[in-house]
Amino acid sequence: MIKLYFWSTPNAYKISILLEELALPYEIVPIHIGKGEQFSSEFLRISPNNKIPAIVDTCGPDGNTISLFESGAIMIYLADKVSSQLYPLDYAGRYSVLQWLMFQMGGIGPMLGQAHHFRKYAPEAIDYAIDRYTNEAHRIYGVLDRRLGETEYLGGQAYSLADIATYPWLRPYKWQGQNIDQWPNLQRWFSAVRARPAVQRGLAVLSDKVDRTGAKPDGERWNNLFGDTQFKQGAPVSDSGEES
Repeated sequence: MIKLYFWSTPNAYKISILLEELALPYEIVPIHIGKGEQFSSEFLRISPNNKIPAIVDTCGPDGNTISLFESGAIMIYLADKVSSQLYPLDYAGRYSVLQWLMFQMGGIGPMLGQAHHFRKYAPEAIDYAIDRYTNEAHRIYGVLDRRLGETEYLGGQAYSLADIATYPWLRPYKWQGQNIDQWPNLQRWFSAVRARPAVQRGLAVLSDKVDRTGAKPDGERWNNLFGDTQFKQGAPVSDSGEES
């Protein structure tokens, strides 16, 4: 059985969607990141960077239990576990998918995440930051649109891990200051991925827990997500046992 440590974020949806696409049985373990559950000692043993998603597979390699953090690593592991064509077995296809998966991990996620933060969550509007990350989001959308003008999906002609990883990050395109109608190739791809039943099932996980108010986090929730509590995690400890 696979336990998925989850909260309703784009990175976590990548894994719930993939598990649905692979038809692998799994159990959801909610980690409420607004309440700080990601800082528990139990979760840190699985995810030392205190981030979701993470998994524990009780039937891992050689029948042993394995735990993994980092969504890209989890995706590759799960696809390899069942030899899925979502991560092709042939080298050319595999590396075509891998480069776009890495583009999501290193570019799309971090840059669009910054656009989310400075446009929606920052306690004060900083014009430079808003402009920088909104413009970078626009550039990234252009990269994706050009690619999807050449191929059906990001990794090539077949749907793959790269598409699963990218789609959840583009769903809140309005938060990023973008209009997906501006990008015809991207819009075609977006609609095709959104229509997949496994995608819809993956996005339905903990749907009752999603905050749809649009309110900025404050107090303890702010500290757990963006403030002091978050930054104290992993701070060096002095010989006296106190944080230094």
